[in-house]
Amino acid sequence: MNDFYLISFNSTHHAIRTEKLLKEAGLKFLTLPTPREITASCGLSIKFEYEEIDKVNAIMSENNLDRRGIFHITKDEDGKKNAVKIED
Repeated sequence: MNDFYLISFNSTHHAIRTEKLLKEAGLKFLTLPTPREITASCGLSIKFEYEEIDKVNAIMSENNLDRRGIFHITKDEDGKKNAVKIED
């Protein structure tokens, strides 16, 4: 996949808790290692569909879950990944 969104976390605890809550809410997501293009995070990220961003934000806010940010990840024609932070 050349274009996706993910949440990066400051703490593994928040990543695991978010994963559990998204699953309970029935959202489609994938937990994966944080891409190296995103520096200084806990090492776990959650990839999700952009259409779910409002639900993801609501779940995280209601449960006081901390994150490093939400990123838009793209690959250019040379295969290089680019990460752009779209939300804190």
